[in-house]
Amino acid sequence: MEIHSATRTSSNTARGVIEENILAIIENIDSKDTQHTNDDRVAFLQAVRAASFDQNNGGPPTNKMREAVFQILRVGKSLELIMESYYLLIELDKRFPRVHLSDINASSEFEPVAVEEAWSPFLFSLDVNCSERETAGKSSSGPFDSSTFHTLIQDLVEVANETDIDKLETKTLGKMLLFQYLIYVLEGDFLPRNKAYVETMNWMLVRESLLSVLLSSRRINFKVMLKDCLSIMSGLCQDSDKYTAKPSQNGNAALTFALPEVGRNTCSALQKLLTMIMELDVSRKKADAQGCTTRADGVRTPAIEIILDELTYDSDMLSHFLQIFKEPKWKMEIILLYFSKYNAKPSVRTRRLNSAKKDDGTFIGVLKCFSNVNSTRSITKKIKPDVVQMLLAHAFQAHLSLGFEDKEGSNSLEEICENIISAFTILKRTYENMEILPFGKEVIFTAATLLSIKS
Repeated sequence: MEIHSATRTSSNTARGVIEENILAIIENIDSKDTQHTNDDRVAFLQAVRAASFDQNNGGPPTNKMREAVFQILRVGKSLELIMESYYLLIELDKRFPRVHLSDINASSEFEPVAVEEAWSPFLFSLDVNCSERETAGKSSSGPFDSSTFHTLIQDLVEVANETDIDKLETKTLGKMLLFQYLIYVLEGDFLPRNKAYVETMNWMLVRESLLSVLLSSRRINFKVMLKDCLSIMSGLCQDSDKYTAKPSQNGNAALTFALPEVGRNTCSALQKLLTMIMELDVSRKKADAQGCTTRADGVRTPAIEIILDELTYDSDMLSHFLQIFKEPKWKMEIILLYFSKYNAKPSVRTRRLNSAKKDDGTFIGVLKCFSNVNSTRSITKKIKPDVVQMLLAHAFQAHLSLGFEDKEGSNSLEEICENIISAFTILKRTYENMEILPFGKEVIFTAATLLSIKS
């Protein structure tokens, strides 16, 4: 199935006038910022908004206008310009998406429709030579390629690791919003394509996604990029109270007020990026099994394996990751893989083991590993008891969020609740001096409450 092209609506006279007269105001986007130039750029943003959202004659802005709004977000130095350009770009993408799903012949199948020659903040075109891509990427106002996208992530690592709030500037907030917008664009392109792939198994739909092309580039180190993403999440998690605990001394109260929320939204954007990459890996694995992938798709280690390795060797990062990462499906998968990495399966099979085989790799299977003191002690020799508590608590929360019941009907919510209480009870019995952590107590209380409702 081919991706159909939707013809872009031609610019009306009003937008033509805006482009001719107002774009000249920001032609030299890197010029020295003055109140006059800032006022002109604000006026430009307002003009684009009015022309695009007018109830009678509103239509998509031209590519030059959209690119100019993006440039303002990328190099703007005032909080007003950064926020205005960011929200305008998001609203424009919602109103005029580059890719959307279209019903085929009133059937249940959908296919992605891509707007022909729509402007994008990314540039991966193969017909652009290497030197041109390098120039575009390094320019402060040019589109992003793979390497400049990773450079932005590396900049955010420095932001997340900065301990002195007074060193954080408006530019810091601008980088976080810029990253959030780029993830929004990747998501808007990838999700409809991947949904259509699940229905049609046409790998070309996903292969041509911005995310797939970005990650297939040899100009980035995929493993390093994922490690940087985890480092940002860990750093911002630690910073969650830093911004509000001590007011900034730089006199910018608006920046101090905005940073906590922007930091949280940056963590959400990182979660979306990691989730999309793991979903891409799943689709890619299916396509590979069908012989649909080629060298052009590149070769890389699945993201979930890299994430698991990083979390395994850094308990602080694991704690921060579990606090931030809310997507229940992948959160549960990561926790189950974490346990399976340390919980070696016995080589001798018995009838009892064979009957329990169906629970292998499931949450109920993990809980049953804590059914007695001996098995509990065996696991906690490899995973610290406090880490076990944390993993079980977050897995239980993910299970509730999924609203999951085993397809065979054996793993009911009642069974899960009984086993989670039992697991914490056995942990306490195994280590009498161990304190049940606050989130562990919350899980026990929630499970007991659910059981009382069921009875």
